[in-house]
Amino acid sequence: MRRNALDRRTVLKMTAAGVAGVTLAGCSSDGGSGGSEESGSDESGGDEESGGDTEESGGDSGGSEDFGGWLDGVENYDGVVDETGSDEVSVAVGAQGNGGGFAFDPAAVRVDSGTTVVWEWTGDGGQHNVAHTDGEFESETVSEKGHTFEHTFEESGTFEYSCVPHETMGMKGAIVVE
Repeated sequence: MRRNALDRRTVLKMTAAGVAGVTLAGCSSDGGSGGSEESGSDESGGDEESGGDTEESGGDSGGSEDFGGWLDGVENYDGVVDETGSDEVSVAVGAQGNGGGFAFDPAAVRVDSGTTVVWEWTGDGGQHNVAHTDGEFESETVSEKGHTFEHTFEESGTFEYSCVPHETMGMKGAIVVE
C-alpha cells in the first residue's frame, strides 16, 4: 500500500508541475526571448554550473535570478540587491537567517567589474567562512565579530559561495558581476 501512496503523490506533483509550467509559459512581462528561455530551463533542475548565464535574466535591481537553484532554501534571499556604481560593498557573515546567525546579508548582490566585496563577521552563529564554489576565493574559518575578508571581482559572471560548515543549513550567497 505504501508504494501506491508514493506513486499517487508523484503523479500529483508531476501534474501540478505540468499545469504550472503551462500557465507560466504564457506569462512573459517583457515579450523578449532574452533570459526567459534560460530561466525556464533552470527551473526544471538544470545545471548548477550554468549559473553564469542567470545574470542575463534579471535586469533591474531586485532581479529574479534563480541561480540554477543555488539559493533555493536560503531563508533571507529576497532578490538581488543592486550595488552597481559602488567601489566597495559589504556583506554580513552570520546574519539572522536559516534558524539563527546562519546567513549572508544580503544573500545576493549585483556589482560592477572591479568592485571589492568585503565580508564582515557579526560574531553570531559560531565559526563561518566564505568559500567560492569553484575555489576562486576562500577565507579562513573564524567566529570573531568584526573579522573581515575581501575579494575584488575583476571579471563578469555569477559567483556562488557558501559558508562550508553551514552550507546545508542554507548559508549561501551569490555575487553577480556586470
